[in-house]
Amino acid sequence: MSLKKEISRRRTFAIISHPDAGKTTLTEKLLLYGGAIQVAGAVKSNKIRKTATSDWMEIERQRGISVATSVMGFEYRDLMINILDTPGHQDFAEDTFRTLTAVDSVIVVIDVAKGVEPQTEKLVKVCRMRNTPIIVFINKLDRPGKDAFDLLDEIEQKLNLKVTPLSWPINMGQFFKGVYNIFDRSLYLFEPSKQYIEEGISFSDINQPELKKYIGDDADMLREELHLAEGVYPTFAVDDYLSGAICPVFFGSALNNFGVKELLDCFIRIAPTPIGREAEERHVDPAEEAFSGFVFKIHANMDPNHRDRIAFVRIVSGRFERNKPYYHIRLGRNLKFSNPTAFMAQKKSVVDEAFPGDIVGLYDAGNFKIGDTLTEGEMLHYKGIPSFSPELFRYVENADPMKSKQLAKGLEQLTDEGVAQLFTGRATGRKIIGTVGALQFEVIQHRLLHEYGASCRYEPIQLYKTAWITSSNKAMLEDFKMRKSSFLAYDKEKRDVFLADSPYALQTAQEKYPDIRFHFTSEF
Repeated sequence: MSLKKEISRRRTFAIISHPDAGKTTLTEKLLLYGGAIQVAGAVKSNKIRKTATSDWMEIERQRGISVATSVMGFEYRDLMINILDTPGHQDFAEDTFRTLTAVDSVIVVIDVAKGVEPQTEKLVKVCRMRNTPIIVFINKLDRPGKDAFDLLDEIEQKLNLKVTPLSWPINMGQFFKGVYNIFDRSLYLFEPSKQYIEEGISFSDINQPELKKYIGDDADMLREELHLAEGVYPTFAVDDYLSGAICPVFFGSALNNFGVKELLDCFIRIAPTPIGREAEERHVDPAEEAFSGFVFKIHANMDPNHRDRIAFVRIVSGRFERNKPYYHIRLGRNLKFSNPTAFMAQKKSVVDEAFPGDIVGLYDAGNFKIGDTLTEGEMLHYKGIPSFSPELFRYVENADPMKSKQLAKGLEQLTDEGVAQLFTGRATGRKIIGTVGALQFEVIQHRLLHEYGASCRYEPIQLYKTAWITSSNKAMLEDFKMRKSSFLAYDKEKRDVFLADSPYALQTAQEKYPDIRFHFTSEF
């Protein structure tokens, strides 16, 4: 199959939402329709029900939340669908922000009862900065919730999106009867006990009297609401969606498998095929013959038995081939990959080739960092992969002196994933972990114990901010290092970091040493 044909077959998207809106449940049901799994899992698991495919880490199963992005690929109607299920919890937003650089479109899940929640606002803001096409799925229609018009108004105001409904609910909660699919002019009736729903009943003209036969007295209300929606919201046009100008909205209940097939069938018709990416040097088109791709995520111990580290690479252009040498831009040398993998959460299969839009896992012996670029020799640096300055800090101490090697290795590998940053005090040699969310400390502690057999404890440290320091004035830099030695640390690259214990300390240092630059992201 030609490169262009392979590109046209692919759809790569992320599912994002506030925690508990039903994001992972929706992912499971999409996998079910794609035949990728046989039984959909429950996120909040008990001993009988299967846990969600995308929540495969031990701590995710215990907590019922996603703490790392999962990648899942499956075929559906001769198309290759790549889903990235992201963490909803704000403490893991950094993982989600990076994931958004690797996708071409997004599905936002909103709880019908809670409406637009804070984390959803933050994530949609990132999508809007990139004009990423967005589809909204309003979930949990089988429970009481907000009026459809009120919800759409809330989405427009809080998320700054122009919406157009492509399906419409007939009541909700205990009176929920189904949805009318505006996109393909069909009626879908809700039966909560069914695992698979039947084809919709075609209604090109909802004024047909037969409508009453299916939904009774709600027929008049549906006609009235659809007429009103037609007048209020813009007509759907694919180009407007692809440019980010409008967002289609679907209603359903992921838990009950309702509205999911309609969402998927519409998505594969309108969603973008893989798009190019901006490198510092130029724009890279997916149809270019030469391979290029970038690392947006690293994960250690996907298989705890093998202590493996995998770098997730989004293919931007050309054809990736197994055992072919590719140029690692930062290291300046060629690397070969004998067992590149495709994913179904933590289940992996070796691939011989992959195409733009695909996510490939490369086994990593410490060669990769987030943001690295691979090419066939051209010097390209893909940009826009965010790195955040930590906001919370703790000293990390070894709780078991017999396991110091395991602790060092665990800290090294887990901080390579980008979940936290590791600093070493210059004067004391003490290790300091910096994160963007408090829950990250718990995840690191849990993973160190269960994946590396190392136990650690945390001790408080009074820190306001960390800043990387550089200067062309060597004398001033040396003076600063001498006077502030007890407030200096190294990062993993052995770069100098200033540990400011208060806003005043940072401001004073900036004023007193004007030739020193204080960097608040690690990319400079």
